[in-house]
Amino acid sequence: MKKIITSIAFMFVCAFAFAQEADDLVGVWEPGHGKARVKIDNIDGKYYGRIVWLKEPNDPETGKPKVDANNPDESMRNVPLRGYRMLKDFEYKGKGVWEEGTIYDPESGNTYSSVITMKDENTLDIRGYVGVKTFGRSDTWRRLKIK
Repeated sequence: MKKIITSIAFMFVCAFAFAQEADDLVGVWEPGHGKARVKIDNIDGKYYGRIVWLKEPNDPETGKPKVDANNPDESMRNVPLRGYRMLKDFEYKGKGVWEEGTIYDPESGNTYSSVITMKDENTLDIRGYVGVKTFGRSDTWRRLKIK
């Protein structure tokens, strides 16, 4: 009986540690270009990122907040970029890797399959690709310390 209780307790500790490690991704991150900041959250066990800051939040011609003008879906072209969910459906796979998600590039209007790899507690490698990971592009994101 004692072995069963010990085994069950060990499983709970391992599951808790796995969940804590998965949530290392949660926070505010800045892509390599420095034009935006993205807040990543755990929502029901999957990870999503939305734009929370833009270097140039307003369209220089209209003075109004920038919108998703390049979205291939015309009905989405008036949606403000600030607040836009650009990372979707990432699942933690272990060892600092989140997969099965997509990343949206508002500059091109394209959505790519993506994998996120945590290099250290403050550095992410985000790779977007079509079809095969080998044929993609990576970007390094840095964690921001928000008070």
